Amino acid sequence: MRKQFVSTLIDIADHDDRVVLLTADLGFMVLEPFAEHHPDRFFNVGVAEANMMSLAAGMAHEGLIPFCYSIATFASMRGYEQFRNGAVLHQLPVRIVGIGGGFAYGTAGPTHHALEDIALMRVQPGVGIVAPADDGQVDRALRDHYARPQPMYLRLAKETASHPELAGRFRWGRLEVIGDGDIAIVAIGSMTGVALEARRRLHAEGIQTAVAVAASIAPAPTEDLVALLSSKNACITIEDHRPVGGLGSLVAETIADHGMGVRLVRCGVTDPTGETTGSEVFLRRRNGLDVDGLMAAVRRVALVPA
Repeated sequence: MRKQFVSTLIDIADHDDRVVLLTADLGFMVLEPFAEHHPDRFFNVGVAEANMMSLAAGMAHEGLIPFCYSIATFASMRGYEQFRNGAVLHQLPVRIVGIGGGFAYGTAGPTHHALEDIALMRVQPGVGIVAPADDGQVDRALRDHYARPQPMYLRLAKETASHPELAGRFRWGRLEVIGDGDIAIVAIGSMTGVALEARRRLHAEGIQTAVAVAASIAPAPTEDLVALLSSKNACITIEDHRPVGGLGSLVAETIADHGMGVRLVRCGVTDPTGETTGSEVFLRRRNGLDVDGLMAAVRRVALVPA
Protein backbone atom coordinates (compact mmCIF):
# COMPACT_ATOMS: atom_id res chain seq x y z
CA MET A 1 0.00 0.00 0.00
CA ARG A 2 2.99 2.32 0.49
CA LYS A 3 3.71 2.46 -3.22
CA GLN A 4 0.05 2.98 -4.07
CA PHE A 5 -0.08 5.85 -1.58
CA VAL A 6 2.91 7.54 -3.19
CA SER A 7 1.64 6.96 -6.72
CA THR A 8 -1.76 8.45 -5.94
CA LEU A 9 -0.27 11.33 -3.96
CA ILE A 10 1.98 12.24 -6.90
CA ASP A 11 -1.05 12.39 -9.17
CA ILE A 12 -2.95 14.53 -6.67
CA ALA A 13 0.04 16.83 -6.18
CA ASP A 14 0.33 17.26 -9.97
CA HIS A 15 -3.05 18.99 -9.84
CA ASP A 16 -2.98 20.60 -6.38
CA ASP A 17 0.09 22.56 -5.38
CA ARG A 18 -1.04 22.68 -1.74
CA VAL A 19 0.04 19.05 -1.22
CA VAL A 20 3.41 18.54 0.51
CA LEU A 21 5.07 15.39 1.86
CA LEU A 22 7.24 15.23 4.97
CA THR A 23 9.19 12.25 6.30
CA ALA A 24 11.10 11.65 9.50
CA ASP A 25 14.06 10.06 7.71
CA LEU A 26 12.07 7.00 6.61
CA GLY A 27 10.55 5.71 3.37
CA PHE A 28 13.72 5.05 1.40
CA MET A 29 13.02 3.07 -1.82
CA VAL A 30 9.39 4.28 -1.56
CA LEU A 31 9.22 8.08 -1.41
CA GLU A 32 11.83 8.88 -4.07
CA PRO A 33 9.26 9.15 -6.90
CA PHE A 34 7.45 11.96 -5.07
CA ALA A 35 10.74 13.72 -4.35
CA GLU A 36 11.66 13.48 -8.03
CA HIS A 37 8.30 14.78 -9.25
CA HIS A 38 7.95 17.53 -6.65
CA PRO A 39 11.36 18.28 -5.11
CA ASP A 40 10.20 21.64 -3.76
CA ARG A 41 7.36 19.97 -1.86
CA PHE A 42 9.28 17.09 -0.25
CA PHE A 43 10.91 17.57 3.16
CA ASN A 44 13.01 15.10 5.15
CA VAL A 45 13.05 16.55 8.64
CA GLY A 46 15.37 13.89 10.05
CA VAL A 47 14.64 11.74 13.09
CA ALA A 48 12.43 14.43 14.60
CA GLU A 49 8.79 13.38 14.51
CA ALA A 50 7.66 15.96 17.08
CA ASN A 51 9.19 18.75 15.04
CA MET A 52 7.58 17.29 11.91
CA MET A 53 4.11 17.60 13.48
CA SER A 54 4.70 21.20 14.50
CA LEU A 55 6.11 22.07 11.09
CA ALA A 56 3.13 20.42 9.41
CA ALA A 57 0.69 22.39 11.59
CA GLY A 58 2.39 25.62 10.54
CA MET A 59 2.20 24.61 6.89
CA ALA A 60 -1.48 23.70 7.22
CA HIS A 61 -2.20 27.02 8.92
CA GLU A 62 -0.75 28.76 5.85
CA GLY A 63 -3.00 26.84 3.46
CA LEU A 64 -0.95 23.75 2.59
CA ILE A 65 -2.03 20.10 2.97
CA PRO A 66 0.92 18.28 4.59
CA PHE A 67 1.30 14.50 4.74
CA CYS A 68 3.64 13.27 7.52
CA TYR A 69 5.10 9.83 6.72
CA SER A 70 6.71 7.40 9.17
CA ILE A 71 6.42 3.92 10.68
CA ALA A 72 3.07 3.74 12.46
CA THR A 73 4.50 3.57 15.99
CA PHE A 74 6.71 6.60 15.45
CA ALA A 75 4.12 8.52 13.43
CA SER A 76 1.37 8.08 16.01
CA MET A 77 3.33 8.37 19.26
CA ARG A 78 6.53 10.40 19.02
CA GLY A 79 4.81 13.61 17.96
CA TYR A 80 1.46 12.97 19.66
CA GLU A 81 1.47 16.04 21.90
CA GLN A 82 2.48 18.29 19.02
CA PHE A 83 -0.22 16.77 16.79
CA ARG A 84 -2.81 17.34 19.54
CA ASN A 85 -1.75 20.90 20.35
CA GLY A 86 -1.35 21.94 16.73
CA ALA A 87 -3.47 20.09 14.18
CA VAL A 88 -6.19 18.79 16.53
CA LEU A 89 -6.83 21.83 18.70
CA HIS A 90 -6.90 24.09 15.63
CA GLN A 91 -8.53 21.54 13.31
CA LEU A 92 -5.86 21.85 10.65
CA PRO A 93 -5.57 19.49 7.64
CA VAL A 94 -2.45 17.62 8.76
CA ARG A 95 -2.35 13.99 7.58
CA ILE A 96 -0.33 11.47 9.58
CA VAL A 97 0.60 8.49 7.40
CA GLY A 98 1.42 5.54 9.66
CA ILE A 99 3.06 2.66 7.79
CA GLY A 100 2.87 -0.94 8.95
CA GLY A 101 0.21 -1.22 11.64
CA GLY A 102 0.15 -4.22 13.94
CA PHE A 103 3.04 -6.65 13.48
CA ALA A 104 4.12 -5.55 10.01
CA TYR A 105 7.63 -4.82 11.33
CA GLY A 106 7.60 -8.12 13.25
CA THR A 107 11.26 -8.97 13.76
CA ALA A 108 12.15 -5.34 14.57
CA GLY A 109 10.60 -5.98 17.96
CA PRO A 110 7.88 -4.40 20.12
CA THR A 111 9.21 -0.86 19.65
CA HIS A 112 8.03 -1.16 16.04
CA HIS A 113 4.69 -2.92 16.69
CA ALA A 114 1.84 -0.42 16.27
CA LEU A 115 -0.77 -1.85 18.62
CA GLU A 116 -2.21 1.31 20.20
CA ASP A 117 -2.22 3.82 17.34
CA ILE A 118 -5.94 3.68 16.52
CA ALA A 119 -6.86 4.07 20.20
CA LEU A 120 -4.65 7.14 20.47
CA MET A 121 -6.23 8.76 17.44
CA ARG A 122 -9.83 7.83 18.31
CA VAL A 123 -9.67 9.77 21.58
CA GLN A 124 -8.81 13.02 19.78
CA PRO A 125 -11.91 14.91 18.60
CA GLY A 126 -12.38 15.60 14.92
CA VAL A 127 -9.57 13.35 13.66
CA GLY A 128 -10.47 11.25 10.63
CA ILE A 129 -9.06 7.71 10.83
CA VAL A 130 -8.73 5.58 7.70
CA ALA A 131 -7.31 2.04 7.57
CA PRO A 132 -7.69 0.83 3.96
CA ALA A 133 -7.93 -2.87 3.19
CA ASP A 134 -6.12 -2.76 -0.14
CA ASP A 135 -4.52 -0.56 -2.78
CA GLY A 136 -7.86 0.27 -4.38
CA GLN A 137 -9.18 1.69 -1.13
CA VAL A 138 -5.97 3.67 -0.62
CA ASP A 139 -6.42 5.28 -4.03
CA ARG A 140 -10.15 6.00 -3.56
CA ALA A 141 -9.80 7.34 -0.02
CA LEU A 142 -6.99 9.71 -1.00
CA ARG A 143 -8.65 11.03 -4.14
CA ASP A 144 -12.02 11.59 -2.49
CA HIS A 145 -10.92 12.91 0.88
CA TYR A 146 -7.35 14.28 0.80
CA ALA A 147 -8.58 17.90 0.97
CA ARG A 148 -10.99 17.57 3.91
CA PRO A 149 -10.40 20.36 6.43
CA GLN A 150 -9.80 18.24 9.54
CA PRO A 151 -6.67 16.32 10.64
CA MET A 152 -6.42 12.68 9.60
CA TYR A 153 -4.59 9.48 10.43
CA LEU A 154 -3.98 7.05 7.56
CA ARG A 155 -2.94 3.57 8.69
CA LEU A 156 -1.36 1.79 5.72
CA ALA A 157 0.02 -1.74 5.40
CA LYS A 158 3.57 -2.11 4.14
CA GLU A 159 2.81 -4.47 1.30
CA THR A 160 0.48 -4.26 -1.67
CA ALA A 161 -2.94 -5.92 -1.42
CA SER A 162 -5.91 -6.39 -3.71
CA HIS A 163 -9.39 -7.68 -2.86
CA PRO A 164 -11.56 -7.90 -5.99
CA GLU A 165 -14.66 -8.22 -3.81
CA LEU A 166 -14.20 -4.58 -2.77
CA ALA A 167 -13.61 -3.23 -6.28
CA GLY A 168 -11.86 -0.25 -4.68
CA ARG A 169 -14.99 0.89 -2.85
CA PHE A 170 -14.41 3.32 0.01
CA ARG A 171 -16.92 5.69 1.59
CA TRP A 172 -16.26 8.17 4.39
CA GLY A 173 -18.04 7.01 7.55
CA ARG A 174 -19.41 3.83 5.95
CA LEU A 175 -18.86 0.06 5.95
CA GLU A 176 -18.29 -2.04 2.84
CA VAL A 177 -20.09 -5.37 3.34
CA ILE A 178 -19.26 -8.55 1.42
CA GLY A 179 -21.63 -11.51 1.56
CA ASP A 180 -24.30 -12.38 4.11
CA GLY A 181 -24.91 -14.77 6.96
CA ASP A 182 -25.97 -15.03 10.58
CA ILE A 183 -22.50 -14.01 11.78
CA ALA A 184 -20.73 -10.76 10.94
CA ILE A 185 -16.96 -10.45 10.78
CA VAL A 186 -15.86 -6.81 11.03
CA ALA A 187 -12.27 -6.24 9.90
CA ILE A 188 -9.82 -3.40 9.35
CA GLY A 189 -6.79 -2.97 7.14
CA SER A 190 -4.76 -6.06 6.35
CA MET A 191 -7.04 -8.17 8.56
CA THR A 192 -9.53 -7.97 5.69
CA GLY A 193 -7.62 -10.61 3.75
CA VAL A 194 -7.73 -12.92 6.77
CA ALA A 195 -11.47 -12.34 7.13
CA LEU A 196 -12.24 -13.00 3.48
CA GLU A 197 -10.21 -16.21 3.40
CA ALA A 198 -11.88 -17.39 6.62
CA ARG A 199 -15.28 -16.62 5.07
CA ARG A 200 -14.45 -18.75 2.02
CA ARG A 201 -13.36 -21.72 4.11
CA LEU A 202 -16.27 -21.44 6.54
CA HIS A 203 -18.71 -21.44 3.63
CA ALA A 204 -17.42 -24.89 2.72
CA GLU A 205 -18.32 -26.00 6.28
CA GLY A 206 -21.84 -24.62 5.96
CA ILE A 207 -21.22 -21.54 8.13
CA GLN A 208 -22.33 -18.34 6.40
CA THR A 209 -20.72 -15.05 7.35
CA ALA A 210 -20.81 -11.44 6.20
CA VAL A 211 -17.49 -9.58 6.12
CA ALA A 212 -17.74 -5.86 6.87
CA VAL A 213 -14.67 -3.80 6.03
CA ALA A 214 -14.37 -0.85 8.41
CA ALA A 215 -11.82 1.20 6.49
CA SER A 216 -13.37 4.41 7.86
CA ILE A 217 -12.96 4.20 11.62
CA ALA A 218 -13.58 7.88 12.29
CA PRO A 219 -16.04 9.12 11.45
CA ALA A 220 -17.42 5.84 12.72
CA PRO A 221 -19.71 3.84 10.43
CA THR A 222 -22.33 3.79 13.18
CA GLU A 223 -25.43 3.75 11.01
CA ASP A 224 -24.09 0.89 8.89
CA LEU A 225 -23.00 -1.10 11.96
CA VAL A 226 -26.45 -0.81 13.52
CA ALA A 227 -28.11 -1.88 10.27
CA LEU A 228 -25.71 -4.81 9.86
CA LEU A 229 -25.81 -6.12 13.42
CA SER A 230 -29.57 -5.81 13.84
CA SER A 231 -29.96 -8.96 11.73
CA LYS A 232 -27.00 -10.98 13.10
CA ASN A 233 -26.70 -13.55 15.88
CA ALA A 234 -23.08 -12.69 16.59
CA CYS A 235 -20.26 -10.38 15.57
CA ILE A 236 -16.52 -11.04 15.49
CA THR A 237 -14.12 -8.11 15.20
CA ILE A 238 -10.57 -8.71 14.04
CA GLU A 239 -7.78 -6.15 14.24
CA ASP A 240 -3.99 -6.13 14.47
CA HIS A 241 -4.28 -3.81 17.47
CA ARG A 242 -4.97 -4.20 21.15
CA PRO A 243 -8.67 -4.90 21.76
CA VAL A 244 -9.04 -1.81 23.97
CA GLY A 245 -9.69 1.43 22.13
CA GLY A 246 -9.65 0.08 18.60
CA LEU A 247 -12.18 -1.55 16.30
CA GLY A 248 -13.50 -3.96 18.93
CA SER A 249 -14.17 -1.08 21.29
CA LEU A 250 -15.88 0.90 18.55
CA VAL A 251 -18.26 -1.97 17.80
CA ALA A 252 -18.87 -2.62 21.52
CA GLU A 253 -19.71 1.05 22.04
CA THR A 254 -22.13 0.96 19.12
CA ILE A 255 -23.88 -2.15 20.47
CA ALA A 256 -24.17 -0.62 23.96
CA ASP A 257 -25.27 2.82 22.77
CA HIS A 258 -28.07 1.33 20.66
CA GLY A 259 -29.20 -1.34 23.13
CA MET A 260 -28.47 -4.19 20.76
CA GLY A 261 -28.49 -7.81 21.90
CA VAL A 262 -25.96 -9.21 19.45
CA ARG A 263 -23.08 -11.22 20.94
CA LEU A 264 -19.64 -9.69 20.36
CA VAL A 265 -16.24 -11.40 20.31
CA ARG A 266 -13.19 -9.14 19.92
CA CYS A 267 -10.11 -10.67 18.29
CA GLY A 268 -7.06 -8.51 18.86
CA VAL A 269 -3.52 -8.59 20.17
CA THR A 270 -3.58 -10.38 23.52
CA ASP A 271 0.15 -10.70 24.33
CA PRO A 272 0.44 -8.42 27.37
CA THR A 273 4.11 -7.43 27.24
CA GLY A 274 5.52 -8.12 23.79
CA GLU A 275 8.37 -10.16 25.26
CA THR A 276 8.18 -12.64 22.38
CA THR A 277 9.01 -11.43 18.89
CA GLY A 278 9.27 -12.95 15.45
CA SER A 279 7.82 -12.60 11.98
CA GLU A 280 4.44 -11.03 11.29
CA VAL A 281 3.05 -14.46 10.41
CA PHE A 282 4.30 -15.95 13.69
CA LEU A 283 3.00 -13.08 15.84
CA ARG A 284 -0.40 -13.07 14.21
CA ARG A 285 -0.74 -16.81 14.71
CA ARG A 286 0.35 -16.46 18.35
CA ASN A 287 -2.45 -13.95 18.92
CA GLY A 288 -5.13 -15.84 16.97
CA LEU A 289 -5.13 -13.29 14.17
CA ASP A 290 -4.60 -15.72 11.31
CA VAL A 291 -7.22 -17.59 9.28
CA ASP A 292 -7.25 -20.60 11.60
CA GLY A 293 -7.65 -18.42 14.68
CA LEU A 294 -10.50 -16.44 13.20
CA MET A 295 -12.26 -19.58 11.97
CA ALA A 296 -12.04 -21.06 15.47
CA ALA A 297 -13.63 -17.93 16.93
CA VAL A 298 -16.46 -18.05 14.40
CA ARG A 299 -17.07 -21.75 15.02
CA ARG A 300 -17.38 -21.09 18.75
CA VAL A 301 -20.12 -18.52 18.34
CA ALA A 302 -21.83 -20.55 15.60
CA LEU A 303 -22.35 -23.35 18.12
CA VAL A 304 -24.03 -21.03 20.65
CA PRO A 305 -27.84 -20.87 20.22
CA ALA A 306 -29.09 -17.40 19.19
